[in-house]
Amino acid sequence: MTKKIYSVPYFLWILFFVIVPLAMLLWQSFFDLNGHFTLNNYILYFSSGTYLLMTWNSILYALIITVATLVISYPVAYVLTKLKMKQFWLMLIILPTWVNLLLKAYAFIGIFGKYGSVNNFLQFLGIGRTQILFTDLSFILVASYISIPFMVLPIFNALNDLDDNLVNASADLGASRFQTFTQVIWPLSLNGVRAGVQAVFIPSLSLFMLTRLIGGNKVITLGTAVEEHFLTTQNWGMGSTIAVVLVVAMLIVMRMTKERRD
Repeated sequence: MTKKIYSVPYFLWILFFVIVPLAMLLWQSFFDLNGHFTLNNYILYFSSGTYLLMTWNSILYALIITVATLVISYPVAYVLTKLKMKQFWLMLIILPTWVNLLLKAYAFIGIFGKYGSVNNFLQFLGIGRTQILFTDLSFILVASYISIPFMVLPIFNALNDLDDNLVNASADLGASRFQTFTQVIWPLSLNGVRAGVQAVFIPSLSLFMLTRLIGGNKVITLGTAVEEHFLTTQNWGMGSTIAVVLVVAMLIVMRMTKERRD
């Protein structure tokens, strides 16, 4: 009985801050600008080359950011597990998440700007100033940097819980380091990788602030489209439709990357 009482706040939170907002989005997606019930929002979305291109861009950018983050984060997490003060170094990696995202975005505007640190260094090398800000590359770099802690943490936890006896047994049986990694370490850390992919890929699907501040509106995603429809065109029905599609896409990703238990 006590457990049920303690679970009430949790279920109330889920109800009012998850289920109700999603239900409101779904309901609003069936109305046009004049408040008439319609299915045209969904028909337009799935028949419009513009929206389909935005969908492809969102998936592509999220995939690139996730892969780049994973390539950097896995070796970092592995090295951290071998250090004596691993919790301290892990804290330093997580520390940037305490800084507001907007502040970090403006910091990168200064770093990548025409007279920023990177361009000053390029000029010092004799290469000259170049356009770094408001490009796809700058957007991917900043988004990957911001996402790294969310990828490192679950992978670190998975690797840290790995039984060293299994690795030693693999070596005793004559396996090379590469074989040990591919046959022992990597499979046993996959749950951490899946959790990291969820933590990075899903938010990356709906990025919109970085697309404006760092991408300079040259990077168009579904998150940008949702913002435009809600704040600029006031077409809440279409904005809700895109948001519903994003939610469904996120659920599919969560299903595909859910933790496996043997």
